This record gives sequence, C-alpha cells and structure tokens, in this order.
Amino acid sequence: MQRRALVVVVDACGVGELPDAAEYGDAGANTLLHVARAVGGLSLPTFAELGLGNIVELPGVAPSARPAMHGRLAPIGPGKDSSNGHWELMGVVVKDAPPNYPDGLPQALRAAVEDVIGSAVICNRARNGIAAIEEYGAEHLAGGRPILYTSADSVIQLAAHTSVISAEQLYATCAALREALRGPDAVRRVIARPFEGEPGAFTRTAGRRDYTLAPPSPSQLELLARAGIPVHGVGKAPALFDGIGFSAAHPGASNDEAIASVDRLIAELECGLVFANLIETDQLYGHRKDAAGFHRALQVIDGALARWLRATGEEDLLIITADHGCDPASPHTDHTREYAPLLARFAGDGGRRHDGRLADVGASVLDWLTGGRAALPGSSFIAHA
Repeated sequence: MQRRALVVVVDACGVGELPDAAEYGDAGANTLLHVARAVGGLSLPTFAELGLGNIVELPGVAPSARPAMHGRLAPIGPGKDSSNGHWELMGVVVKDAPPNYPDGLPQALRAAVEDVIGSAVICNRARNGIAAIEEYGAEHLAGGRPILYTSADSVIQLAAHTSVISAEQLYATCAALREALRGPDAVRRVIARPFEGEPGAFTRTAGRRDYTLAPPSPSQLELLARAGIPVHGVGKAPALFDGIGFSAAHPGASNDEAIASVDRLIAELECGLVFANLIETDQLYGHRKDAAGFHRALQVIDGALARWLRATGEEDLLIITADHGCDPASPHTDHTREYAPLLARFAGDGGRRHDGRLADVGASVLDWLTGGRAALPGSSFIAHA
C-alpha cells in the first residue's frame, strides 16, 4: 500500500479550556481566541478553507463552506506539556502526573542535581527561557555556574553560554542528568539550552537538545515501524519519543527549518509517515505572551499549508493539530490545559466534524497506512466503504 500520512503539530495552538483546566490554573484559557482578539482578527486563509473557523468561533476566520474533517481533540491523561501531547497523539497515555517544580527544585534534589553536574547552579526558579538568560546570564559569565530553571511542566532546563561551557559539554551534562533522574524524580525532559552574545543581547543558539524519558508503553509509531512503514520525524518530535519508532530525524530547530524539511520530504517520499513539530508558536511567542508574533508564525504556516495541500493527493492523509495551549492572556507564562484543533484532509473526509481524543490521530494514521487497528488508546476517524 503506497500511501503517505503527514501529521503537523502546531505547538501550543490550543482552542479552548478543557473541563479540568481550573485544576491547572487555566480556567478560561483559549490560545487561538485570545491571539485573534489581541491582533484584531486572524488572517489565515488556508486554515480557514480547511475549516478552522468551523471548529470554534474565531475573529477573522469565517466558517468554510467546504471544510475538511474538523473538530477538537482532548487528552485522556493528566498534564499539559509537549511530551504528554505528542505521546497521546501516538497512543501513549500516562495515568499519573509526572513530577514538576513550579517553584524550582527542592533543596535535596538541587543538591543531587549539582552532584551530577559537578557544579553549583544559579537561578533555580520557574522562568521563561529568555528571561532566565537575561536575568542570570551576566552572573553565569562571571562565575561559570550553569543556569537551571524550571516551569509548571515536567522539565529541568540547563542554560550555558558557549564561551563558558561548550555546547558539547552541556549536552553531556544534560545526558548524565537525564540518566540520574529516575523514580520519583523522573522529569519528562532535561533540556540543554546553549546561548551566546553579550549582556543585554544574549540569544539562544539553534542547538537546543531535549533528553526525554522513553515512552512507558508502545506507540503507533513502533507499530508502523514493525510493519515496515518508514517514519520520519521533523523538529523535536523524535526527541520527545527518545527516538523510538522513528526511521529518520530531520532538522526543525526553527519553523523555517522544519517547514523546509516537510517540503523536501513531501517531494521525495513515496510512502510513510512524516511527523513534524513546528515549535515557534510555543517557544518564541506563546511563553513570551507575544500575540502578534504568534499570529505572524501562524501566517507563515498558513502559506506552507497551502503548498502542502497542492502537493498531496488522493493517497495522502494530512493532519494539522496541536499538543496543548500556551495562552498569551493567561496570568502565568506556562502551557495551558486546552483542547487541540483537528483539521484532517483525506479522500472521503466528507467535511465531517470529529470531536475525540488526541490518540485518534495515531489510530487514524495506522489505519490509513496499514488498514489495521491496534489495542492502543484512540479510534480511527478514517471512513471505510
């Protein structure tokens, strides 16, 4: 069966609070709605054509007269970080919330982390990554201690100036820390954040690396691989699964780089899955509450989406979705517990509405590419004659 599937995760592109959002401090969250209001209406003609305005009411996005399949997807398990979202998209559901440190690491864990690193750390607070290096970069340059920061997500991030700690040294340190953080301290991700520049003008390099726990159960990606279906990851998607189930990884540190990788893969591949993450709506704009930047990033994606629609056909499944929200109107700077949008174009989609689970994406990809189903969470939305 020579078919292709393309799943594009527009990071943090939530479309409304989940029923339990208040438990996460996210009551009233709605990333796309609040971005739309902040910029005076969204200008996204391709998203609109596919049916974004049919999912929820959004200023500037009229409902489509001929939408593709559209709807909202909810997680089954707890949490609101990228690991949760991407895992659930591919049928991995974790019942218990992972550890997180919204007030920084407690003293005992901080001491254990410093023992692994071989150095004391500075900061140890919940911070946006840009704020962390702006506030602590000069102290780091003066004393050489790495900057450790946390968030409401299950992550520990280490930032270091490349003139003080080389990127390779930082990667080795984060890899060692990943191995050491097990049991009750098993955060989902340890993230290396090299940066450069001078005080007042620090910039993060494109050398981010995520050291992630392996998924605790098999995913749809592994089932595809066992069936001989190539799985190509773009951006941070492979890292979020610790590489498990992927045939190849392709560049995507920026949206431009990720979009170029997807363009190339569509042109080259005859069959298989492309699973891509577009990071900037989250990393550059959501956490920094930059609604205008968020909208500009969506407009670039909208242009790429128009190309992908032209370059795919009857044997292709194209899915646009998200992993969580990051509402710029939220009182905090963390992710928000929201529904993800679903836009899916394939032969026979019929413009139907499908409200379901994130795991329906992986189940549908497996169905499309193999005609099979698995005993994993999620139900295929592919209609069969």
